[in-house]
This record gives sequence, structure tokens and C-alpha cells, in this order.
Amino acid sequence: MSGPSVNTTVVEVDTLPRPRPTIRNVAERAGVSKSLVSLVLRGSPHVSEHRRQAVLQAARELGYRPNAVARSLVEGRTHLVGALVADLHNPFYAEFLDGLQESLHGDGLRMLIGNSQWDPAFEDEAVEAFLELRVDGLVLLGIAPTSETLIEATSYTPTVVVGERDIELDNVDIVVDDDQLGARLAIDHLVEHGHRRIAHIEGSRASRCEGYLVAMRRHALAPYIMVEHGESTEEGGRRTARALLTRDPRPTAIFAANDLVALGVLSAASELGLRVPEDLSVIGYDNTHLAGVHHISLTSVDQPRRTMGRSAAALLSDRIQDPGKVARLRQVTPELIVRRSTGPAHE
Repeated sequence: MSGPSVNTTVVEVDTLPRPRPTIRNVAERAGVSKSLVSLVLRGSPHVSEHRRQAVLQAARELGYRPNAVARSLVEGRTHLVGALVADLHNPFYAEFLDGLQESLHGDGLRMLIGNSQWDPAFEDEAVEAFLELRVDGLVLLGIAPTSETLIEATSYTPTVVVGERDIELDNVDIVVDDDQLGARLAIDHLVEHGHRRIAHIEGSRASRCEGYLVAMRRHALAPYIMVEHGESTEEGGRRTARALLTRDPRPTAIFAANDLVALGVLSAASELGLRVPEDLSVIGYDNTHLAGVHHISLTSVDQPRRTMGRSAAALLSDRIQDPGKVARLRQVTPELIVRRSTGPAHE
């Protein structure tokens, strides 16, 4: 026995994507020429306010987005900046990028970010990707242009290097902190609290280690110099600190390469049953937001990272306008921010 018949209606749904609106569609909707639409989208002042508003309204209604590739071919610029960062896990770099992006945005530039993870192969790969996108400029943060790829890129792309001062390239601008002064501030503070056995965990900034050595010798503490190289990470700081703190005699204070390394030192001290600052004083570098967290309260050397970001943006914008400028160096002054991780020495 057959069941009741069922009328089935098949509804055909157009699944094809709608074509993107073009500049011609915008011109037709606004009742103007394509050339006038182009003038409006480029921000030309030679268009009446009435027509400008008509074009913008038509573009909004149609959902039109300018073709950035086509525009860059016409203008010879992409208004893009590639920022290559040594380690995005380091909050200093993230906070620096905030200042950089704010200023670049004000100059009509947009920022692309690449993370090298301290790997030269990733550095080259990221820079090649930036160049394929025809960026107007490069910012190398914590990375020195030493590979052939980076050196070649800087020869024809306006470039600013941040945090590395020993750059022997005529057309590359530099923004740095006075690392030697920062190290001296840290050592002076510890010596004032009676510390002599002050160790330094060296990271990627040789100038900070140089500042430590100079300061220790200036205080006649050369016999107590202890330098250990470690990775510029929290885990690297923890491993290196354990090696230092199991020496006999152990240091009573450690000056770390950065705040992440200093956090690793605090972890190692806790694992070994050492109290901070009663048994061990710890100083970091960068004064990131982590240093100010209440239960961490890390004494740290402050680099004005937003100021450095703004300086890098200004130098880069200037060099994009005039690539032939002589290379310039901008050096910022650090400041020691004292918190609860440092105290009197107990030999």
C-alpha cells in the first residue's frame, strides 16, 4: 500500500559569491566619473565636499574596499611597515610595538609583525615575506642585520634597528637604550645595600654586560665578578640561576639581562629555599608590566619603550621620505625602579 503523495519543492540557492563591487560601480552609484572616485579615495583636496560625501556614501552602501595592490602600483608605495621582533614572548617587545604602532598610524602607515624566535632562518624568511609585500620600511627589534638577506634588504628598504648599536651600515637608523648606564644604576644600587658577590646573567645585550663589568671594577669588586651566559627567557634564567646559586660561596645578588630572566631567577631561588630579598637580591631590566605585579615586585631598570617606539617611527617615516639621509642614532636614558626584590646584603 502506497503512502500519501508528498509535494516537494526544490529551492535553488545561489551559492556563488557576489562579485566584489568595483570603482566603476561606485562611480555609477554616486553619479560621477571613475577618476573623481579615485581622487576621493586618495584623499585629494581637489574635490568638493558635496561630491566627496556622495562618493563615500556610495562606497559604504556597496561595501567597496579599495584594491591596495592596485593603489600601491599607482602610488609606488604600500604604506606598510614590516616589524621583525626577536621574541614576541618578551613583554618589552610587545610594549614597544604599542608605541611604534601608535606613531605609524598617525603617519598613515600600517604595521605587519614577524617573530623570529631568535632563529636566523626565521629572520630571513620573515624579511623576505615583507619584501614580497613591498613594505615601505623595516623595523628590526632586538635583531642586528648580519645575514646576507637582512643586509641586502637594508640596502634598498628604509630600516630602523632597535636595541642593537654596533651596526656598520650607512643607511640604517638606530634607537637604543644607554645599557651601560642602566647596568651601572643596578650595580650602584646593590653596592649601596652592601652587596659584593653580585652575579650577572648575560643575554643578547653585550653592552649591559660591559656596563656590569665597568661598574664592578669601579667599586673595586673585580674579584667578585661572576658572569654566566643564558638564554633570554624565563626558563633560561631559571637554569642559569640554579648554576650560580649552588656555588660556594653563592652570590648574594643577581643582575639579570631582562625581566623574563629575572623571573627565572626568582623561580630558582624559591626552588632552592632562598628568600628574596633576605637571602638574594634580584634586579631585572626593561621594567615591563610583569615587574610591577604586586606579588613579584621586581626592581628593574626602566627603558622608556613607548618613547623608543615613537622615536623609531619618526626616524623611519623621515627616512621613507628621504632615503639618502645620513644614519642617525637616538639614545634614551634608563631609570632604576626600586621595588621589593632588592634589600641589604647578609654575607
